[in-house]
Amino acid sequence: MSPPTKPLKILLASPRGFCAGVERAIQIVERAVERYGRPVYVRHEIVHNRHVVETLEAKGAIFVDELDEVPDDRPVVFSAHGVPKAVPAEAGRRNLLYIDATCPLVFKVHREAERHHASGRIVVLIGHAGHPEVIGTMGQLPAGAVLLVEDVAQVEALEVSDPGNLAYATQTTLSVDDTTGIVAALRRRFPAIQGPKTEDICYATTNRQAAVKAIAPRCDALVVIGAPNSSNSMRLVEVAANCGCRKSRLVQRAADMDWGWLADAGRLGITAGASAPETLVDELIADCRKRYDVTIEEVRTTEESIVFKLPRALVA
Repeated sequence: MSPPTKPLKILLASPRGFCAGVERAIQIVERAVERYGRPVYVRHEIVHNRHVVETLEAKGAIFVDELDEVPDDRPVVFSAHGVPKAVPAEAGRRNLLYIDATCPLVFKVHREAERHHASGRIVVLIGHAGHPEVIGTMGQLPAGAVLLVEDVAQVEALEVSDPGNLAYATQTTLSVDDTTGIVAALRRRFPAIQGPKTEDICYATTNRQAAVKAIAPRCDALVVIGAPNSSNSMRLVEVAANCGCRKSRLVQRAADMDWGWLADAGRLGITAGASAPETLVDELIADCRKRYDVTIEEVRTTEESIVFKLPRALVA
């Protein structure tokens, strides 16, 4: 078989892939298995990536939807997206050993919401209905204390009992550009609204979107490696399309790639969502090399050095 001759320039976005919160959550499950033995239960996907989930299953993790599936004598880990307060309360009632892998940046949003509620403010949460992070954040406060908005149209239709006593918070994995527009609409309608001291959208989401913006205008096609239920991955597809690469799509891994879709492309952008491991990027590049004469240019827009500490219970 002759080697591929058609050239393909890959523009590799950096930063990409795992963020500090995802790395911490995966390490928590691995350390819990080491410390407590098999199995360790995990409520919901620890992060939104099937490859990660299946790898942890092979190491001794069992993923469940709710606490009633967890035996009384086994530990349970809560996912990186955060959980409503009712979940650890129920675990405590049952005397379950539980470890909270909530991302520290999500935890910060939880504490902001609690602080505003304690000050008598209604909290407006910018986020996607049904996303685990949104469910967890809304579940920090009593029913009705948080109002969810997903776009500018919902802001325009928002009715509140005390317009002078509002605060807003955001899901950490949103589009930076879309959120800016929603916040501007909130501030226009409710000039007294209080916001976070620092932006809620996490550093990793912001950095990965900036890296995609840097390569998208130069690409004929762009692939985001990630899961369809991963908010930050889906936002990367949108950012690419909005920044000059209309031919952008999400791919879970190389086996799912539609090579016909790539037929006319000479420049392919590749990035990965914050819950997608680098092994899946390597896998896709290897498959590209089987079909094309590949050259790679890594486009780095910033360096990341953030590391989050593990819970004390898991530190030897």
